Amino acid sequence: MPDFIPSVQTVDHPPVVFEPLHDDVGPPERRTGGSAGYDVRAYIHNRLVKLRQGDTGEARTVQCTDNTLVLEPQDIALVPTGFKARLPTGFEAQIRLRSSMAFERGLLIPNAPATIDADYPDEWFVMIKNDAPRPVRIVHGERIAQAVLCPYSVLRWTEGTVHATTDRAGGLGSTGTT
Repeated sequence: MPDFIPSVQTVDHPPVVFEPLHDDVGPPERRTGGSAGYDVRAYIHNRLVKLRQGDTGEARTVQCTDNTLVLEPQDIALVPTGFKARLPTGFEAQIRLRSSMAFERGLLIPNAPATIDADYPDEWFVMIKNDAPRPVRIVHGERIAQAVLCPYSVLRWTEGTVHATTDRAGGLGSTGTT
């Protein structure tokens, strides 16, 4: 656990309820007082991991017996975290890859940022794709992603006519290139 006092004041919301699924799993942690994200670790010790092979698209399950998961180029894996969590109503967890995983290893989260809803009851997973031209290893216990806890609003949708509110028109590139 980091030995610092968070520099950001904790807002008075109900806590996140954390349930470890293994004795050696702790809750995600912020590494610095200014960190927005809580680091999430891979929990792959002796675990089955769902994988979609990049070359064929075939879904399969691999057994991680040596605390390592190897992703071949274009493989997508659901990397388990070893815990469940219940977020307060009105919050989501946005899952983002740690920048070092992207820059140094060529990994990405295909549906970034991924969302974990407040009412999701099962183990958290991180969907990771190997976008590198070489195999990439993920090791048990390493920090692979960040969970950023975000409030959201539930709004009512109503049918009507949508009028322009500015002189903007068009889609991609509609605000210009310079």
